[in-house]
Amino acid sequence: MKRRDFLKTSTAAAVAAPTIIPGSALGQGDKTAPNDRITLGLIGCGGQGTGNLRNLMNQPGVQAVAVCDPDKNHANRAKGHVEGQYAKQKESGEYKGCAVYDDYRELCERDDIDAVIIGTPDHWHALGTLAALKNGKDVYCEKPITHLFAEGQAVYKEAAKQKAIFQVGSQQRSDTRFRVAAEVVMNGLIGKVKQVEVGLPTGRTTNEEGKVAQEIPAHLDYDMWCGPSRLLPYHKDRLHWNWRWCLDYGGGQLMDWIGHHNDIAHWGLGMDKAGPTKVEAKGFRFPEKGMWDNPIDYEVVSDYPGGYSISMSNKHRGGTKWIGEDGWVYVTRGRIEASNKEWIIERNDRGPKKAYVSRGHHRNFVDCIRSREECICTAETGHRSATPGHIGYVSQALGRAIKWDPAKEQVVGDLEADKLLKKIDYRGDWKLG
Repeated sequence: MKRRDFLKTSTAAAVAAPTIIPGSALGQGDKTAPNDRITLGLIGCGGQGTGNLRNLMNQPGVQAVAVCDPDKNHANRAKGHVEGQYAKQKESGEYKGCAVYDDYRELCERDDIDAVIIGTPDHWHALGTLAALKNGKDVYCEKPITHLFAEGQAVYKEAAKQKAIFQVGSQQRSDTRFRVAAEVVMNGLIGKVKQVEVGLPTGRTTNEEGKVAQEIPAHLDYDMWCGPSRLLPYHKDRLHWNWRWCLDYGGGQLMDWIGHHNDIAHWGLGMDKAGPTKVEAKGFRFPEKGMWDNPIDYEVVSDYPGGYSISMSNKHRGGTKWIGEDGWVYVTRGRIEASNKEWIIERNDRGPKKAYVSRGHHRNFVDCIRSREECICTAETGHRSATPGHIGYVSQALGRAIKWDPAKEQVVGDLEADKLLKKIDYRGDWKLG
């Protein structure tokens, strides 16, 4: 029996792994029985990964037991946080129980781990996630769910095959303002949707060329960090946080934020398992010098079956704005506006269509691990939200609009574009799955 099945069905068996410690050592008032605990591993110990680890460790009944990163400094920092937090809650003031790995596969193969956080750079999302899924783990994966389109297909299909609980880190869905805005659109209060504006950040530039390799720090396994992507000359500004602006490892601001604001656009429009029929890239402008090759300015226009389009661009106001025949609604972090203010008062009833209510993105993941109900942002939802960005890059590369069949997930009448979209060109012996 898989541990995740045990967590849901068992009330009597005593099969706790040796690494699982009593509830009294994991937080005041946490009375969760050891064999009912959700044990957690982290792959990718940078800022976002460690932040997710902290949030999940603070949920009742969750215990972190392992971390993994090719940068020993990052891994040891995460280990220190885990052991430091648990040590404060023990009379002895000591706790040693967090394993450190530099190979994610070893962490995923542990049979005493229930769930895995994928907090790596984008180019590692798919391989880490698939290893976790195939070893029977539930997964919390940062957005965008994958670096490449074909990786996203593989991930959401494997998650379905394994009947895994999967949460994409598109945490805006767990924010009340975004839920209210989505319900305004779902219930047709703005009338027939005419246009949607998704405002994303402007790209980044640097004067550093990065053609000559710097000395690789002793604490970093740079070959492993690059993994399936190109082994570019080592430069500190290609790593930690800045990898986002290097298209070998991330997708620029377009893909860094598409899983937030376009995800919300799709939510309101009912596109969680659907998508556009045509995508066209416009006005892409790239840096003229420096090692970062992400687009600085960009627009991706996607046409949808309802007769409306979504324009994603750094030229729009940051956030999501749906414009209809009878009004509009706009939402971003910390702010919601509408042409009719009555629509966006939380206590008001916006109509019969109710959006999924989450008590918190990390709490939702934990609750769903126990109930085996779908999370608020599933693997397929995350993949569909990012799909227009993947197609947009193909459109930009080929200089033409791309017709798309969202049901079949294939390009219509353009074999070159379809092949380019679904291309996986991993380095060395790395293989998908």
